[in-house]
Amino acid sequence: MTVLYREGFRRIEGISGPLLFVRGIARPACGELVAVESGRERRTGRILQIDGDLSVIQVFEGTMGLAPGSVTVWLERDVLRIPAGDGLIGRVFDGRGNPLDGLPAGFADEFIAVGGSPINPVRRSSPDTFVETGVSALDLMNTLVRGQKLPVFSGAGLPANELAVQIVSGARIPGSEEPFLVVFAAMGITRREAQFFMNSFRESGALRNGVFFLNLAGDSTVERLLTPRVALAAAEYFAFSRGYNVLVVMTDMLAYCDALREVAAAREEVPGRRGYPGYMYSDLAELYERAGCISGAPGSVTQIPIITMPDDDITHPVVDLSGYITEGQIVLDRRIQDKGIYPPVDVLPCLSRLMNKGIGRGKTFPVHRALADQLYASYARAREVERMRLIVGDDGLTAVEKQYLGFGTAFEKTFLGQGSARRTLSESERCAWKCLETLPRSELFRLPESYVVESLGYSAASPES
Repeated sequence: MTVLYREGFRRIEGISGPLLFVRGIARPACGELVAVESGRERRTGRILQIDGDLSVIQVFEGTMGLAPGSVTVWLERDVLRIPAGDGLIGRVFDGRGNPLDGLPAGFADEFIAVGGSPINPVRRSSPDTFVETGVSALDLMNTLVRGQKLPVFSGAGLPANELAVQIVSGARIPGSEEPFLVVFAAMGITRREAQFFMNSFRESGALRNGVFFLNLAGDSTVERLLTPRVALAAAEYFAFSRGYNVLVVMTDMLAYCDALREVAAAREEVPGRRGYPGYMYSDLAELYERAGCISGAPGSVTQIPIITMPDDDITHPVVDLSGYITEGQIVLDRRIQDKGIYPPVDVLPCLSRLMNKGIGRGKTFPVHRALADQLYASYARAREVERMRLIVGDDGLTAVEKQYLGFGTAFEKTFLGQGSARRTLSESERCAWKCLETLPRSELFRLPESYVVESLGYSAASPES
């Protein structure tokens, strides 16, 4: 039980946005919880920064209605903690870990600090286990590996939320007997979006095998900054204390960074690129680096953060810095969306830097890398021919180039455009071969000869389809 410090502090220097500036607090500590009392109202906050005898306090409920002369700050001599235990599974919480589903809150086995404990770099193990998401563009061409952090970059209005639901509902580790769990954190979403997520998770059954944290657009900025930390604390508990393989999906990191910018402006800090604080890189790294595996121990934390690109700008600071910290990216494209293709993943700028560690013989199938390379090469050639066609017309194309156009159409409509249905890796492989059948055998130069003959049924004497 938390005991309030006996002395209250009333020297309020000022109020700015969600921040209180208090002078003269005895022995403050960064991250320490405080109680903010004004009349009969009691709010909660935590110490954000200490500068000499001036302490900056984030108030979770906001500072609206507070007046400096009527506020008393009490120290709780503890950090923010959330309840942990099996009772978390299947529950819905707000950004501070308070139940939103109307069910009782008395389920805690223990209380854990939201700051977590950094993984010892010496004990980190290299990710090497395939995670099947059920999305062909990821599983076959940009494979997610257990312990990886792989962001999704999406333009405004693209179906990133739908893709998040699809991944949460379909993710699993094939052949593994270790328990699997999804932790979902939504930041700055509308009530309509929250209802969409909850209805989708109920229909798919994902609600029974996950922990869900929702921060609505009308909730406080400070709570938005806490939401991913609370979600990752829950993920670390299940991964490293209970042995679960945990997939954390966080949307939208742009809303998180906008909240970070709002708090930085209230602190009157010198702005960086587009007004974001200069420490945004280290702040994002603090979150993303909580993914990983520990050598010799079961359990892992894998992350898929979803980030909106304002004006489809992949060089936007939040997107740019996330790309530096994480191990690749999945890019949603408006051109593909306009063709009616879902999910609209443009595989050419996509990348999974750890893909080779989780695929191949004994993990997925022997020629996984070669098949992915062949699809990349063929689709890149199809896009090149498509641009050339605008200049020379159909009459200026060779027979092989026209076949590449057919492959590009089949690849987008059949392979990428899987809809909301879940595909196993075997189904994705068969779909890829169905697209490659439109090309001459001589163009499948990235694949082993024996594998081409076996998969497409070409005779050894025939070089063309």
